[in-house]
Amino acid sequence: SRFETCWPALMKDSHGVIITFNPELPSHLKEIEMWYSCFVQQQPLLDSQCLLVAHHKPGSAGDTENLSLAYPLNKLKLIHSNLEDDPEDVRMEFIKYFKSIITFINESREREEMSIIS
Repeated sequence: SRFETCWPALMKDSHGVIITFNPELPSHLKEIEMWYSCFVQQQPLLDSQCLLVAHHKPGSAGDTENLSLAYPLNKLKLIHSNLEDDPEDVRMEFIKYFKSIITFINESREREEMSIIS
């Protein structure tokens, strides 16, 4: 990718990664493995700090039941989104994800402070 030189700057001090992809494109399914490897495993971030969003284009079959991702992607939280359905579910999942990241940051900070004190 021509933006690869920017990746270290993007990754610096990041606390979470959201990977959005089109589940109907086989090439995307291969690419998300690379994104996961670079942005999650190599940082390293926990799997709970990563959210996968399978975005279905309007009018697509949107087969949300049969999307089976291979290991290690199958360990990640996966949500399906499309612009035709009520977006409330997706919004709630995003809020849950952001809350979990904030909790993680706060707990990390507390651990750091405790280690400085002790």
